[in-house]
Amino acid sequence: MRAPATDLPIALRDVSVRAGGAAIVDRMTFDIAPGAPTILIGPNGAGKTSLLRLAMGLLAPSSGRIDWAGGTAPRGDRLAMVFQRPVMLRRSTAANVAYALRDRSRRAERVADLLRRVGLETHARRPARRLSGGEQQRLALARALARDPEILFLDEPTASLDPAATKAVEDIVGGIAKSGIKIVMATHDLGQARRIGGEIVFLLRGRLVERAPAERFFQSPDRAESAAFLRGDLVL
Repeated sequence: MRAPATDLPIALRDVSVRAGGAAIVDRMTFDIAPGAPTILIGPNGAGKTSLLRLAMGLLAPSSGRIDWAGGTAPRGDRLAMVFQRPVMLRRSTAANVAYALRDRSRRAERVADLLRRVGLETHARRPARRLSGGEQQRLALARALARDPEILFLDEPTASLDPAATKAVEDIVGGIAKSGIKIVMATHDLGQARRIGGEIVFLLRGRLVERAPAERFFQSPDRAESAAFLRGDLVL
């Protein structure tokens, strides 16, 4: 029987990443399974971006093991990632999406549909590099969706955006999650984590401190470090 085309669950087992003698990720055991969005929070240097890159297969661990649906390497064609500052190709908005398409059949129809999904249908012919920051981030989401991903990793996608642009991106991300695509997102915005998160993963100094359903985490965190972080008085 043919194996299912999936990379879920992604399992990190005692994974560490070291650079210059320092542990960026420190003996982390962590599972990414289908379901509601997983939101990574924590102070700068907590290991959020490194964890995303490990799960995406972009970063190799110094020690430990990562399995993608029981395999030792991701299939790759069902994973997509959007970074805080996406790089726009020197092409039109529509051409940026077309370039990323995984399925090239009905290209024009598919591009138009994706641009409508992110609210950029009237900008199809506009140079992508002339879009505003929020529009570029929405275009980056459309390009990611062009890959028909099973899992979408988001690294601080609204960090430099104003409130209106942030809401637009959050609405799109919420719709993506409802469509069945697994969202794994790093954010510094605790309000955003509340709004989007199904589960919260709190990282500190490269270690997983607490993982809990969003409502429980924000109402009654189990760990003292988590409570201090939520109060804004965590001492690093």
